[in-house]
Amino acid sequence: MSSALSKRKRPKTAKATIVGWRRILTRFWPEVRKEKFLLTLAWVGLLGEILAQLLEPWPLKLIFDYIIVPDAAVRPLPIPALNDISEVALLTILTICIVLATALKAGASYMSLVSLSIASSRIIAQIRGQLYGHLQRLSLSFHNQARNGDLITRIINDIDRLREVTITAAVPLIVNTLTLVSMVGVMFWMNAQLAFIGLLVFPLFVLTATKLTKQIHQVARQQRKREGAMAATASEAINAIKVVQALSLEGMLEGLFADDNTKSLEDVARTQQLSAGLQRTVEILVAVATAVVLWRGVQLVTSGGATPGDLLVFMTYLKTSFKPTKQLAKHMAQIAKATASGERVVDILDTVPEIRDVRGAIAAPTFQGQVSFRNVVFGYEPSKCILHGLSFSVQPGQRVALVGPSGGGKSTLVSLLLRLYDPIEGNIFIDGHDLREYKVESLRRQVSIVLQDSVLFAVSVRDNIAYGALGATDAEVEAAAKLANAHDFIMALPDGYDTLMGERGATLSGGQRQRIAIARAAVRRASIVILDEPTVGLDNENEHAVSEALERLTQGCTTFLITHNLQTAVSADQILYLEQGRILEQGTHAELMRLGQRYAALYQIQSAIEGANQQDSPRDLPYVECR
Repeated sequence: MSSALSKRKRPKTAKATIVGWRRILTRFWPEVRKEKFLLTLAWVGLLGEILAQLLEPWPLKLIFDYIIVPDAAVRPLPIPALNDISEVALLTILTICIVLATALKAGASYMSLVSLSIASSRIIAQIRGQLYGHLQRLSLSFHNQARNGDLITRIINDIDRLREVTITAAVPLIVNTLTLVSMVGVMFWMNAQLAFIGLLVFPLFVLTATKLTKQIHQVARQQRKREGAMAATASEAINAIKVVQALSLEGMLEGLFADDNTKSLEDVARTQQLSAGLQRTVEILVAVATAVVLWRGVQLVTSGGATPGDLLVFMTYLKTSFKPTKQLAKHMAQIAKATASGERVVDILDTVPEIRDVRGAIAAPTFQGQVSFRNVVFGYEPSKCILHGLSFSVQPGQRVALVGPSGGGKSTLVSLLLRLYDPIEGNIFIDGHDLREYKVESLRRQVSIVLQDSVLFAVSVRDNIAYGALGATDAEVEAAAKLANAHDFIMALPDGYDTLMGERGATLSGGQRQRIAIARAAVRRASIVILDEPTVGLDNENEHAVSEALERLTQGCTTFLITHNLQTAVSADQILYLEQGRILEQGTHAELMRLGQRYAALYQIQSAIEGANQQDSPRDLPYVECR
């Protein structure tokens, strides 16, 4: 649930980033292992790069100690084979070694970066696909509380940030950290006194970095939440643009977006401020350490305790070893943001669907269409029940009309039949078997549904119909379209069945959208059909065409019709009158009229209104001048 996601406790200590990455790596370790060859190459490259950095200053040391310094020639070189060559030859060899060390470093870095880039791209692609698929399977109770824009941000931006930071921050940080450890070891080997002096500033650095990194992590997480809120606001406004413009809500929604946008930018500025503060602190500490080491190092050289080359190598190592500390602020800011993004992704993947296949579930056989509800109790929240002890049975091929006032539980009832939710108490049976005995996908594949506002996808007309039964042939698609009275107007479209629809089918009229939705239901050839106010809002001509198509669609099928128009319920085999989640009346139209209670009273009122409307004509209406 999204509320659970937002309330989940987060690490509040300085170890937050480490704990977060451990959680992320643990969750995605199976995907990481698949790329072990490329990751191994990346590690070999990293080690080669570190080795090259260790070797880089040594040719300079030899040049200083054995060529530049007076009387250097009288001292033997540490490599005996070089003692018998001239100074020019030695200088040439050492300068070539400098180039080779740099080339080794560049080649190793290239191999590491390319291998890691390919591996990380593959891993991220797998994670994104896994996240998208998991979102598709999460229960409606989750999606009813989550915001679409925030979920899209997690799929696109949060995943991208993981890949980007792996290359731009995590790898350099690993390289620099390992280089630091290696060089500190060599520094102690060369001169323990100078190494100890150089490391005196590290406790101050650790304290400062710990405090600021914790703040960066917290601000980064808050920023990701704000970005999700902005995406949600934009998504909702764009999806409902017609309503937004009709109600003149542009200014209000723009204000909400601007507020989140401003706060997000403030978080960015705060992160940059903290990062800059850490970098400046590190620079001062590095300068202090370098000055103290240089002061003591020069004394050792002048007293003969070290050579100029030793001091040169030592200062080079000291400068290089402090490089990761200088960049740590920038890298930690990026890594903290990536940690926040990664945790948001893991939060989704760790959310368990409420509706899922139980252990031992089987693929549903072809349904005959017998449906039974037995003492079904349901509420979207356990403390607030919507349906109270519903019990009824429907025989194969029967037509059932669900009528009653809005909010009575009609749509909730059919949602339970589709197993979009599970009852809190009671059972639902199809052909004598509890729904939970079947695999969810195999159950829903045998139920067709036509809604009041059927959603069409931004693909071709042919694909929209074929989505009802993946793998349907062109002949089956056209047959379904003919059954739905849709074939003629489809052929009149610019590209016929290959015409691309606008988003949600906005390029078609309401009646045309409904007939394509009916064709999509027909191609499924399901034995159970659910119709949820399928003709509401249509003009007489479209309503007649849609009603005719629905008659053909439901022929021989167990049909549940949700309707407020009791005229369409007259021919039903059963009518269930629901009010406040209870079946107050049940029977045929004739039986309920003889009963003379709620259904009969409502039917008589609707009949009287319809009769009055039929008697009125345009010329009977008074003239009203518009002002």
